[in-house]
Amino acid sequence: MLKILIAVDGSEHANRAIEAVGSMARSSLELEAVLLCVSPEPVFYGSYTAATIQKIEDEQVIQQNAILAKAMEQARAAGLRVAEPARAYGVIANEIVRAAKDRQVDQIVMGTRGMGAVGNMLLGSVAQRVLHQSPVPVLLVK
Repeated sequence: MLKILIAVDGSEHANRAIEAVGSMARSSLELEAVLLCVSPEPVFYGSYTAATIQKIEDEQVIQQNAILAKAMEQARAAGLRVAEPARAYGVIANEIVRAAKDRQVDQIVMGTRGMGAVGNMLLGSVAQRVLHQSPVPVLLVK
């Protein structure tokens, strides 16, 4: 059975990545999908109270839960067998690669462009970094 990590961020490209893996599963490949949502760690400037920092972290968890819930629904509708979703915080490309290693997946699937506003013209900078760092094959979906 193939184990495939799908990086999700709520973008249309991430949704298409889920659909692509669903197509693979429908073509008789036996696979398990691991959905991963990575949030960048917030950068704090100035003085913040512990309560403010906790509120920001709580909001990130709420946002990740919403993204993962929608992705889980879409993955199941696409006929995918879905493992427990994963969450991470940090440098997005590094965390995707780390999760792939930790979960011992056979492949990473992700959209070519995510929710970030800044990136390269043809291929998102996160996708480029994952391609260069990944020890497993990477399928990019546009």
